[in-house]
Formats: sequence, structure tokens, C-alpha cells
Amino acid sequence: MGVIEASGVLAIATRMQRLGEQMRKDGALIYKAHGIDFEPKWFPVIYTLSLKPLLSVVELAAEIGYTHPSTIGLLNDLEKQKIIKSSKDKTDERKRLLQLTDKGKALIEQMKPVWIIMIEASNSLINTQNNLMKAIAEVEKQMEIQSFYLRAKSIMATTQ
Repeated sequence: MGVIEASGVLAIATRMQRLGEQMRKDGALIYKAHGIDFEPKWFPVIYTLSLKPLLSVVELAAEIGYTHPSTIGLLNDLEKQKIIKSSKDKTDERKRLLQLTDKGKALIEQMKPVWIIMIEASNSLINTQNNLMKAIAEVEKQMEIQSFYLRAKSIMATTQ
């Protein structure tokens, strides 16, 4: 057991990040094995736009739960790849509307069969005694009630 594993809950964010990075790396290998040139970090944007075909940058950021600057970085990458396109909203010129290009739509169709494989592989990983997806949902709900920071702040106040 390494230091990080031995530190227990103190390193939970580190361990979740490591797990996420490994799944993204493996995801990239899966896409590559199927002849698809795709960065897994783009997934939340293109998947969301495949379900909600026209969104503003603010709406998209809210849908995927990313900050505005993080979302902009992904959008810039995807526009360079010609997977998405943006246009100004006719009613509000400050608003940038996003949608998949024909190339992006074709990419989605190419990826759908691969997603079925990825879902099955993911289910085989998380189908454990403590089901990771259920645990994540429970923790997310707890953080909606009170953030990690506010919980720590409350503990600090009672120990002073």
C-alpha cells in the first residue's frame, strides 16, 4: 500500500482524480482502437450538444458542471477540430450559441456503438459491493446540502 492509499479519506480527491485520469487514458485507447480520433475530455460537451442541440456557453457550462473558463477551453479545442460551431444569438449579441457541426454529428454516430462497449466495461468495474455510481450520487447530494469547505469551517468553529 502506498502513502496515498494509506492516508485514507485525506487523499480522497487525489484518488478520485487518479481514477478519473486512468479511465480517461483507457477511454482514449478504446476510441483509438475503434479508429476514432477523440479526446475523452471533450465528451461532456459533445454528448450534451447531441442531446440539447443548441445551447449558450453559460447553459452548456451549467449542464456539464464546469466553470466558464474550463468550458471555454474545451469549446476552443472543439471549434479548432470543427466538431462544434458557434454563432451569435440574434436576440442578444453577447450570447454565443453552440451546436455540433456535420462532422460532430457524424462523430457522435461513430461513437455510439463504442459507448455501448464502454458502458458495459464501466458497469463491470463499478458493479461491486459498494457500487461506485451510487456512492458518488450520495456524496454529490451531501455536498449540495453542505459543501466540503463549509463542513470543515463548521468543525473549525467548534474546535476553537
